[in-house]
Amino acid sequence: MGDLDAAVAAIRSGPKGPHIAAVFDFGGTVVDGLPRRSLARKVFRRGDAPAATLLGGIRRGGTDGDYSRFLRAVEQDWAGSTEEDLELLGRKGFRKEIYGRLFPEAWRLVREHQRAGHTVVLVSELTRYQVEPAAEQLGIQHVLCTKLAVEDGVVIGRPEGDPLWRGEKAAAVSEFAAAAEAEIGYVYADSATDLTLLDLADVPTAVDPDPELAEIAADRGWPVLRFRPRLAPRPIDYLRTVTGFAALLGGALFGVVRTSYTRRRQRMADGLMHDATTATLAAIKVRLRVVGAEHARAPRPAVFLFNHQSQFDVIIVPKVLDGAVTGIGKKELAKHPLFGPLMRFVGVTFIDRTNTERAKAALAPVVSTLRDGLSIAVAPEGTRSYTPGVGPFKKGAFHIAIQAGVPVIPVVIRNAGEIAWRDSPIARSGVVDVAVLPPIDVSGWDPADMDDEVEGVRRLFEQTLLNWPRA
Repeated sequence: MGDLDAAVAAIRSGPKGPHIAAVFDFGGTVVDGLPRRSLARKVFRRGDAPAATLLGGIRRGGTDGDYSRFLRAVEQDWAGSTEEDLELLGRKGFRKEIYGRLFPEAWRLVREHQRAGHTVVLVSELTRYQVEPAAEQLGIQHVLCTKLAVEDGVVIGRPEGDPLWRGEKAAAVSEFAAAAEAEIGYVYADSATDLTLLDLADVPTAVDPDPELAEIAADRGWPVLRFRPRLAPRPIDYLRTVTGFAALLGGALFGVVRTSYTRRRQRMADGLMHDATTATLAAIKVRLRVVGAEHARAPRPAVFLFNHQSQFDVIIVPKVLDGAVTGIGKKELAKHPLFGPLMRFVGVTFIDRTNTERAKAALAPVVSTLRDGLSIAVAPEGTRSYTPGVGPFKKGAFHIAIQAGVPVIPVVIRNAGEIAWRDSPIARSGVVDVAVLPPIDVSGWDPADMDDEVEGVRRLFEQTLLNWPRA
């Protein structure tokens, strides 16, 4: 991470403001390359040619011939499709597969440029149907892509104007910068085909460069960044995950039996969570590296808030908090064949997020739970994030803390999305970082007007992700 840290430090010490443009190429720089038709058949219905073209076009580098073949496939497979259909296809492709290929390192750079007030631009030789869903999740407003000719909302299949390939990509960025009255301060790209684009920048940076670009970068003294590949799970990961689920069930049973002599349900619930999470993490070879563990122990009770990116957060958070805590989950989890029974045993409150009144009624007993001395763990985003960033916070957890007279304690999780992608039950081995921050007193907050306070807590999560505390 040394080179990335140096790049971040340079952004922070450099000029600020919208007159500085930071330009990111898409494929191979912001997202890793994707396999082609075999992946499309997995994500979409078999034989869905537009989907195969949409996903298969996202790749690292590529030659002139590769890009010509992509344009021919667009003409053959997309002609006659409506813009609406392709937009839906693009969003589905992002939710099903592309999000997992987003480089966390690219997210960090994008956020640093945004925090510096720079004009951030995402550019690609691909189409907006492939690029815009990722741009939306990254909060990038300016997207430059190859345009397709459209008549009455139907795509003809051929480009409108010149495709953004090689010099045309650089020309589009130059034209945008001139119109925005911005200086092209930074460009990030991975291929020698983007050399003319990189030449525009004050700080050109090669990201996982192909051999030709690597040689050019070395000759010119350009910064080079290496991002960790975003690979699909391997067979060993599937095997390890099956072992992990077996360890979860075995650990849960052992934890209950081990503590059953007490005849105290909470003691058995704590034993279940401790032994189940310990066994699972050992089986999938995941190590937790915790900063601020003392805040997980006191004060108690408290409302623990955690950012949510992985299905394995339900393993990570109980392990870190280690007893005397339960949670709140969406009602669909109650029907989960594995987690449902375990969550019911440890007293999780399930809420119907589609019905506000029912959700509020379901949360009322949680206040009593806190007043009785049991802490609560909640994901205030309400859903898992598609990026390492933190989404908007719902206010329910804060209302609960105010009513119960307890503090909120942020639990910031980093790397969980690399252990298991957002919607994947398959786990990889690795290290997950967790920072438990000092408690936040919410007793003086106005429940009717706390938007700024809640947003301040959300920003605290993101600041921690960008400036990870030392042990």
